[in-house]
Amino acid sequence: MAPGGNPIFSGKNFREATQAPPAPQAPYGQGSYGQGPYSQNAYGQAPQAMNGQGGAWSSAQQGMTQDQLQDLYNRPAAGPADIGRMTYDDVIVKTAGCLGVLIVGAAVALAVPQGTGSMLMILGALGGFALAMVNTFKKQPSPGLILAYALLEGFFLGGLTRILDNLFPGVGIQAVVGTLSVFAVTLVLFKSGKVRATPKVMRFFMIALIGYAVFALVNMFMMMTGAVTTPFGLSTSVEIFGIPLGVFIGVLAIGLAAFSLIMDFTSIEAAISAGAPQRFSWTAAFGLTVTLVWLYVEIIRLLAILRGDD
Repeated sequence: MAPGGNPIFSGKNFREATQAPPAPQAPYGQGSYGQGPYSQNAYGQAPQAMNGQGGAWSSAQQGMTQDQLQDLYNRPAAGPADIGRMTYDDVIVKTAGCLGVLIVGAAVALAVPQGTGSMLMILGALGGFALAMVNTFKKQPSPGLILAYALLEGFFLGGLTRILDNLFPGVGIQAVVGTLSVFAVTLVLFKSGKVRATPKVMRFFMIALIGYAVFALVNMFMMMTGAVTTPFGLSTSVEIFGIPLGVFIGVLAIGLAAFSLIMDFTSIEAAISAGAPQRFSWTAAFGLTVTLVWLYVEIIRLLAILRGDD
């Protein structure tokens, strides 16, 4: 994985998962499956078809015909899923599960009365942030905590969407379409090899991300202290060539979130290649969910700023 990647993936998780358990060793002087010293299989014959030595393996041979042994020998080797290793299918299924729970949470926040929806949004924002930190730094993935995070983020996104969609009708569905479109384009670019998380690009990404984080903290502080009173703080109170600052910041943030997806795909690919245990597909699903939530928030905020400037 590229250095400085998504902290969800670059912690202890996959580094400790890349070592496969050692293969059992036969006693000295015996080959695998209990073969005699220096024994060889005749061409076209199954292992141990010529002798009855070999402990457990030879015991299993008893009562088996030559055709049965040959069929056993010709069977394909066990794949990653058969030996409990992480696969792309695992990641897809678990990510779909997380997003399904998130959608349920969002639907609840959209269906309840406005006041209750606002309370759920606050609960989702605070609780989701807390669980994001727990899941990020937790050594082993916890499916329950990851799904709980998805539910809380659903409350937050549902409440946020409800508020902004009431002010600017249609931004909710536009944000959903925009998020799916960015995800699809990013995945295609990654699979084609046109965009990769190289060390040079990673350095630029980290600089831009730190700059964005500083702006977000300053903006939040000024809004909380009343220094700026516009809905999005400095994002709408400051203009450059007649364009709200938030438009430039929003485009930058969406670009950062899109590149974070590239980092996620790179980390998942590296984990699968390294033979990470199957349980870490939950970590991959969590990382993708976090990035998609961030991407959605940035898109709906940019749309609201653009609509508010009309």
